[in-house]
Amino acid sequence: MIRSEITGGIRVLTLARPEALNAFNTDQFERLAELMVEAADDPSTRVVVLTGEGRAFSAGADLSGTPPARADYKYGFPGMVEVIIDFPKPFIVAANGLGVGVGATILGLADMAFMAESARLRCPFSALGLTAEACSTYTFSRLMGPQKAARFLLGAEWWDAAACKEAGLALDVFPDAEFMDRVMAFARDLAAWPMPSLIETKGLLMAPHREAMHRANREENEALARLRGGAANVEAMKAFREKREPNFANL
Repeated sequence: MIRSEITGGIRVLTLARPEALNAFNTDQFERLAELMVEAADDPSTRVVVLTGEGRAFSAGADLSGTPPARADYKYGFPGMVEVIIDFPKPFIVAANGLGVGVGATILGLADMAFMAESARLRCPFSALGLTAEACSTYTFSRLMGPQKAARFLLGAEWWDAAACKEAGLALDVFPDAEFMDRVMAFARDLAAWPMPSLIETKGLLMAPHREAMHRANREENEALARLRGGAANVEAMKAFREKREPNFANL
């Protein structure tokens, strides 16, 4: 479930599966894409803020069981990323708690990302026998530089909010108790400016990168398809179900 609420030109999209730490399943990917398309076409929406309900921002893809994509799905995960790349209005990510996988990489797709002091992020792709996604092989290098991006994407480490800000992944960090108030104050200031100016300036900022981001999205998903179901991925998923550390010896 994703809640969509509009106040004063700001559309807040809230990932609302707190019992699953707001993990994404196929329905969630499809719904977020639909809401972003709706926001792009809606003249009353000037800024979009994406956040999570409860103690997590998003635990990433739901490993406990995801319903299969229906035949009538238009977007899926790759399409959701495409929609965000092409979104013409300011897009803010407000990571209120832990973010894993796409719950971390989606920060690289934001125009501006904020984190609560207690929030922390992890890209567990190596630990899952998979590879990075959501354009992070492009966006993270651009935001953090190649060495920090490599460490974060390859090392499967937890990074706290201060480390993410220092690396350039988060614009700012706010105390938990006032986190959304601070984010919304920033969004209100942004929404007060003329929409044509915001759209044109964002378009110019994105122009040198959009084609490369779409290419990264395609190539990452091709790589995921090659690795998914491979020996390392099978061992990682088996270990997850059995609640043990994976054994990647000789893999």
